[in-house]
Amino acid sequence: MFNVVILDNGLKVALEQMDSVRTVSFGIWVRNGSRNESPESNGISHFIEHMLFKGTSNRSAKQIADDMDEVGGHINAYTTKEYTCYFTKTLSTHFDVALDVLSDMFFNSEFQDSEIKKERNVILEEIDMYEDAPEEMVHDLLQYSVWQGNPLGYPVLGAESSISNFDHDFFVKYFHDNYYPERTVITAVGCFDSDEAVKKIERIFGNYKNPSILPPPFSKAVYKSCISAKPKEIEQMHLCLGFPCIPAGDPKYYDLIALNTIFGGGMSSRLFQTIREDRGLAYSVYSYSSNFIDTGLFSVYAGLNANQAEEVIKLIFQEIKKLLSEKIGDSQLRKTREQLKSNLIMAMESPSNKMSSLGRSQLIQGRSFSEDQIMEKLDEITYESIRDMAEHIFQIDQVSLSVVGNYGGLDFHEIMKKASAL
Repeated sequence: MFNVVILDNGLKVALEQMDSVRTVSFGIWVRNGSRNESPESNGISHFIEHMLFKGTSNRSAKQIADDMDEVGGHINAYTTKEYTCYFTKTLSTHFDVALDVLSDMFFNSEFQDSEIKKERNVILEEIDMYEDAPEEMVHDLLQYSVWQGNPLGYPVLGAESSISNFDHDFFVKYFHDNYYPERTVITAVGCFDSDEAVKKIERIFGNYKNPSILPPPFSKAVYKSCISAKPKEIEQMHLCLGFPCIPAGDPKYYDLIALNTIFGGGMSSRLFQTIREDRGLAYSVYSYSSNFIDTGLFSVYAGLNANQAEEVIKLIFQEIKKLLSEKIGDSQLRKTREQLKSNLIMAMESPSNKMSSLGRSQLIQGRSFSEDQIMEKLDEITYESIRDMAEHIFQIDQVSLSVVGNYGGLDFHEIMKKASAL
């Protein structure tokens, strides 16, 4: 069972001991991502993530890597639209090393202009790589379009026009204004003494202070139905359909994941079986949800030949209509519950997965559920609750479409109009 402690400065520490393993997964989570940015600062959160590995007043970039390699540990980080996570995995005997290295990076990074210049080139290369990955670009195009004008639609990587202007002073000010205790959660899962870990973390993070003036909360994102297309000279076409969805922490979240599992969440899902297996119209087709603090997006992706686009979109709408009109059988409901339970238990046997789940839930929702509590929630899923969720998500007049590829003269407004009228 996890244990949550809130330090005097508001920083939250969430720990769970797993005496059956010999490792510790440790993470520092900050509720800051591209959603907290402006057009001028877009990309700074991801850039900061990179810069924390570029040297501190105590360690060079090479020393950071060497200190972790010396104990056989792993260290990494990633940035999303709403948060950034820095994490390590080590043997339980080296927890102190992980804590020392990660906290040094967190508090003592120097943001030297010479390192900023070098890392800017790395990130520009990362942006170029992204331009060569249309199967990823189409998802971002959908989010940019449905939340156009709101930072929730900004790309996490930023743009060349913004990241080219960042310097030492910009980094220091943004870090000071946006990284602070009330936005931070520290997690550790694995084999360690929980009480001792809290004492060690408090010694290092107890003096971490909130700024005198907190930044304003981000603006609420308002979903806007739209169709957007980006031409690209490639063989395959990529498309995403989108619908407004529930936020993270919604009480009906487990109905949503059950709906997604049935509809397009795996190889036995209706979308995969109908479009890939039965018709052979797309190499890849699936659905998923993106759930944020105050909103969400349900997306359906397909990678296909442009000649098949109209048929695939029609079939997706047909499967939606079936979900809304036909009862889900008892056997499929039982199968879905067992799939979700199995996925949960397998994932939670990993300290790294458990640490990630604990960190995200505490940071974004301010709470976490035990495996037993989640199992109970999965058992409460019914045909009626899935049907209610489908009716909530699949509002045909709210559907959006994004397309990336060589789509020729296809009229997507007409295609969507025909498909939604079926």
